[in-house]
Amino acid sequence: MTDAPKPLGLLMHDAARAIRKRFEQRTCALGLSSAQWRLLAHLSREGRAAQARLADLLEIEPISVSRLLDRMEQGGWVRREPDPSDRRVRIIVPTEKTTSAYASIKATAEEVYAEALAGVPAENRKILIDTLCVIVSNLSSDADPAPHCPKAAK
Repeated sequence: MTDAPKPLGLLMHDAARAIRKRFEQRTCALGLSSAQWRLLAHLSREGRAAQARLADLLEIEPISVSRLLDRMEQGGWVRREPDPSDRRVRIIVPTEKTTSAYASIKATAEEVYAEALAGVPAENRKILIDTLCVIVSNLSSDADPAPHCPKAAK
């Protein structure tokens, strides 16, 4: 009797969970939750963003983002500024603390990815990344493109 291969969804979930857990072990000294460092990663890429945009990027409710930002603002990671064109909107801006820490966080992520891909030949890594981009593109709408992948033809 042979073992059937794991379904794709389970493998992708297990790989993502293992990477996330390893990353969290390495970055726990910063005192950030996984939701907080994901928010910081988005802010570091975008520079500044409205709270509603961050809720969309993190796929969480706006009230949850508001609470998350309250804690991050108290910790000195972000600041809220009024949107000059709409006083109801708050723009979230990373602080110098975030800018300084992000380089270290990004380096840690690269180390974890290197560990995860140890023993995988370079050509297979490229195929894996390209394939994941196609999967994300296939399942994303034009209004919600994959931010880390070049626009792939569907």
